[in-house]
Amino acid sequence: MSEQTRPVGSDGDMSAVVTFDGVSKTYVTDSGDLVQAVTETSLTVQPGEFVCIVGPSGCGKSTVMDMLAGFHEPTTGEIRLGGVRVDGPSADRGVVFQQPNLFPWMTVRKNTELGPRLRGVDAGERRAVAERFLTMVGLEAFMDRKPYELSGGMQQRCQIARVLANDPRIILMDEPFGALDALTRERMQAELLQIWREKRKTVFFITHDVEEAIFLGTRVLVMSARPGRVVLDLPVRLGDGRSGPEMRSLPQFTALRDQVATAIYAAQGAVP
Repeated sequence: MSEQTRPVGSDGDMSAVVTFDGVSKTYVTDSGDLVQAVTETSLTVQPGEFVCIVGPSGCGKSTVMDMLAGFHEPTTGEIRLGGVRVDGPSADRGVVFQQPNLFPWMTVRKNTELGPRLRGVDAGERRAVAERFLTMVGLEAFMDRKPYELSGGMQQRCQIARVLANDPRIILMDEPFGALDALTRERMQAELLQIWREKRKTVFFITHDVEEAIFLGTRVLVMSARPGRVVLDLPVRLGDGRSGPEMRSLPQFTALRDQVATAIYAAQGAVP
């Protein structure tokens, strides 16, 4: 593709449109106090967009993702996927957590087959699906290993392959590379970007790293300090779609990084 930012769904399926309509979330603490995590938020995400969410700690990023995943209900408003209200977890939304949650007694292959197996897919087909996605993430030589035999980065690749094998409409990623060393993190970023280009899934990606957000995203949402709200909705257009380290030195990349960083500082009342 000629631009990193062209939001095209894998099959043009408009049922993957995500809509937040006046969504807010208030929690009740153990002591009975009310804490508003997210104030009323409305936005629309088109199929195939790669949306990165950044902001100060405690701004409600994970709360937004948890509501979209169906783990928590909004206090007000409604989240819809393809016009249908999100009212709980579903296989159409795959979640990649910060720490891999692989089953240690299963091989890499069996972990990846799990979703199709639970859906009743026959053994031959689910094995082929698992092998296809494990090859895509570079784990073809480790399919019969157990998770504890893999590095942290390899376990995250397996977790991503497992989500892809279940063929969700939306992929939700909550700081999935936060625990990795810098070199592994950069390699995983490049691999994820390549997978996104091949599969064209809609992705929501939470990160504290502004450069990571600019590198990966077609759109960056900056949230304010609690109660969180979107204070900047920035399309990311880097022209030729390069995915190597040279992208980070482009003047456009630097300008976008500075714009996002400035918005985060302003949102928390700090001075850059």
